Amino acid sequence: MTLSRLAELAADRDASFVLIARDGADTVELLTGDVVDVDLLADIPLTVDGAAREVFAMVPYRQVRERGFVAQDDGAPLRCVIVHEHLHLPTRELLADLPKTSVPLRDQGFDIADDEYARIVETVIADEIGRGEGANFVIRRDFTAHIDVDDRTAALTWFRALLTHERGAYWTFAVFTPGHISVGASPEAHVVAREGVVTMNPISGTFRHPAGGATRETLVEFLSSTKETEELFMVVDEELKMMSAVCSDGGRITGPHLKEMSRLTHTEYMLRGRSRLDPRDILRETMFAPTVTGSPMQNACAVIRRHERKPRGYYSGVAALFTPNDDGGHDLDAPILIRTVYLENGTLSVPVGATLVRHSDPHGEVSETHGKAAGVLGAIGAIDRDSVAEARSDADAPGETRSLADDPLVAELLSSRNSRLADFWLNPQGDDFTGPFAGRTAVVVDAEDRFTTMLAHQLRHLGLDVTIAQWSEVQDADLDAADLVIAGPGPGDPRDGANDRIARMREIVARRLDQTAPLLAVCLSHQILADRLGIDLAPLDTPHQGLQKAVPVFGEDASIGFYNTFTARVAPGTTKVGDAGVSADPATGDVYALRGERFASVQGHLESILSRDGIRTLERLVTQALA
Repeated sequence: MTLSRLAELAADRDASFVLIARDGADTVELLTGDVVDVDLLADIPLTVDGAAREVFAMVPYRQVRERGFVAQDDGAPLRCVIVHEHLHLPTRELLADLPKTSVPLRDQGFDIADDEYARIVETVIADEIGRGEGANFVIRRDFTAHIDVDDRTAALTWFRALLTHERGAYWTFAVFTPGHISVGASPEAHVVAREGVVTMNPISGTFRHPAGGATRETLVEFLSSTKETEELFMVVDEELKMMSAVCSDGGRITGPHLKEMSRLTHTEYMLRGRSRLDPRDILRETMFAPTVTGSPMQNACAVIRRHERKPRGYYSGVAALFTPNDDGGHDLDAPILIRTVYLENGTLSVPVGATLVRHSDPHGEVSETHGKAAGVLGAIGAIDRDSVAEARSDADAPGETRSLADDPLVAELLSSRNSRLADFWLNPQGDDFTGPFAGRTAVVVDAEDRFTTMLAHQLRHLGLDVTIAQWSEVQDADLDAADLVIAGPGPGDPRDGANDRIARMREIVARRLDQTAPLLAVCLSHQILADRLGIDLAPLDTPHQGLQKAVPVFGEDASIGFYNTFTARVAPGTTKVGDAGVSADPATGDVYALRGERFASVQGHLESILSRDGIRTLERLVTQALA
């Protein structure tokens, strides 16, 4: 009966339905219902005529404008399927009924040539990362081709291929709505909310299996890569910013783990926290994954807008399933839309992106996009499947798959990563906010880097009553009323007074200094403070994006995470400039911290997971500012 229902839907070109296979399940879920397009996430109809309804939604990248971020508007709809029936089809039986004949491609290739894409990569590294606009950015290109088979038949064929040959995908799915067909296998749950617990799953680092499959030796080499490790830490920092915005307890990290798939292996962490927010609000505050945008998020969207040739459609958005729960609300399950094929009128499109960091090799990033596209196309059987990479020569018995995560050396390498991280984010934090500064108020000024949400969370644990205010909206009266102002971090060149954001942060720093009012300045604002004190600013030879360093901070060495392209610099050995105390690198003169009458500052991000001594150092500097 249920399989015949799918056959009926597949034959009806006007029918809308969704297929979802979850990792580890032995059934495929079939959802049917009415299609409604809405403008905003808040408009997703979780109740109809007063009754709670299950809703599946395709959330396009352009919805990021709801957070005030920029995006090219291609009109891709925020499409909802209000579910009428939700069936579970036995996977084994379904595989027998789905079409098996391969679908050949023609006229295939990338929409941006390799050399041109390499030039874009070079430009982003030099002009964006090199000018302090952020730590990493994802720039995408599309593999396109044509097919001579009905779109629905092709999508069902490829869905079967993914069920048969891919492993480790969080969701394997196919979506059929008017004017939109997509099929994919997403490895990553972007955000999940169940019974008041929010989970995010940052994944970074891509190990493409060599011929013969992944082995202990090849995986150990991958896990030993500093670049891959730092990329994962940067992604965790970026998603903790989101967790701190939606969870009262800020979020705790567990892991790292291996995400083993057929041709690829990734490294991942799990982030968990508690939230009472509406799931649509949780989704809005977590748009979208830094693994496919970059960080800091707001500026990453601006960089994408400057360098990508066309709108993103659904690439890097999410598929979201809202399911009524026993508490009268809705649970949320939202995987990221990557590893996905889009079909329209016989044209196939596979968007893929490379994560660009300070030490990216342009031609290596070109190769990365080829590998990702080939992985998707091979998984759906559109090109020859890389069977040698899928093989596992180290399996204990023919046909048996053994997880490499169980290998003692691999497990040791994974767990050793946490020795670099801040205990504050690894351990349960609780909700006791009666710290040493209880009864004091603070305003954190957000200069377009949501590290401020993590910083505010730590300040609350120190007892402060904290409000976050945007640089463009905060009023002088609100600043004057606060016991402490924290001038926050942000992208850009601190010397650029023509930039409205830099100019406003200069005003805020100057106002607090002139009033001798307590001030803590972080990263960009630390540089602005240094400039105000007459200290020179200069670009670093190599940007410190996601870099962990042990540095002197007024008599104590502290392990701190850095995300800066510029630095304040004094002559080596300088410990004082005017009345301000200086803590600087003894060899280079790079200034790590400043302190004076009712102010303090720090170049690093004490709130970062890379700052093992972050909370201790933060307490010391706040004490200085409030003294």
